[in-house]
Amino acid sequence: MKKFDVYAIGNALVDIEYHVDPHKLVELGIDKGVMTLIDEQHQNSLIAQLGESHESMTCGGSAANTIIALAQMGANTHLDCRVSSDMTGQVFARDLHRSGVHSNLDFKPLPGGVTGKCLVFVTPDADRTMNTFLGVSADLDVDDIDKEAIKHSQYIYIEGYLSSAENTRDAAIEARRIAESRGIKTSLTLSDPNMVRFFRDSIEAMIGEGVDLLFANEDEARELAGSDNLDVAIDLFKKISRSFAITRGKDGALLFDGVDLVEIDPVRVRAVDTLGAGDMFAGAFLYGLSQGMSFQRSGDLASMASARIVTQFGPRLENGQTRALLETFNAGN
Repeated sequence: MKKFDVYAIGNALVDIEYHVDPHKLVELGIDKGVMTLIDEQHQNSLIAQLGESHESMTCGGSAANTIIALAQMGANTHLDCRVSSDMTGQVFARDLHRSGVHSNLDFKPLPGGVTGKCLVFVTPDADRTMNTFLGVSADLDVDDIDKEAIKHSQYIYIEGYLSSAENTRDAAIEARRIAESRGIKTSLTLSDPNMVRFFRDSIEAMIGEGVDLLFANEDEARELAGSDNLDVAIDLFKKISRSFAITRGKDGALLFDGVDLVEIDPVRVRAVDTLGAGDMFAGAFLYGLSQGMSFQRSGDLASMASARIVTQFGPRLENGQTRALLETFNAGN
């Protein structure tokens, strides 16, 4: 039996959430619905213009949100990331520890610098727009990889946001290489259409000869395929991944288990904030697979979990909420 169900590597960020109207994004010069990398000066300027209007501040980052969801469901998890020794970084490290997530942060002094932050803008249509300053997360490299944690995991999960820099991309590729050499299942999420649009070569290098499981939403899948036709994207995904999950928002999800396409029905809810929906889907889906569930059942759990998170603000559920959701699912209600 493996020590960890899932190992993940990704950016560690503090999410600062604002609720705004679309015209405010235009006023601030922000592209709606995608993640945009910005420098610290630009981010500080935005924060100054927005004043004290933020709704919440939580420890996040895509892989962190996914791995915490897994831990809340009862999985054994490990996350490799990088934060600084500033107050924000210390809070992040403690939050991971309290969530039951093992991490490379547990074993070495935190470096100096500034911990990364992500400004999240939620509009009335429940869409989320992100402006991210990576801080020391941009310095994550192969030295941050806990090779033993990978070797003792069922799955590894790689965040597509790591494609934005050579050193973070190389860390992702090395994590995948170690896993492949040990016969450990590899999974990767495309993360955001802008990652594919601006860092395609890095994304393709991270995928390599193919991963065991590829996560994407429809926009990301179409962007990678270079086509508005989802069937074209499906054909491509079958060539570069042995299985995949394409989330479709209110239309549910489309899975490929290596043989058959599996349609996952949506859970009808009133969405107020889609931040973290994809992260939660991946976390719940990986939980299901790592615990021996079928693709269908894992997809049903992931659909239920991602539907639950969009009904509230913020990228994560409280531990009790996640456990209650899993108990409801297992009870068949």
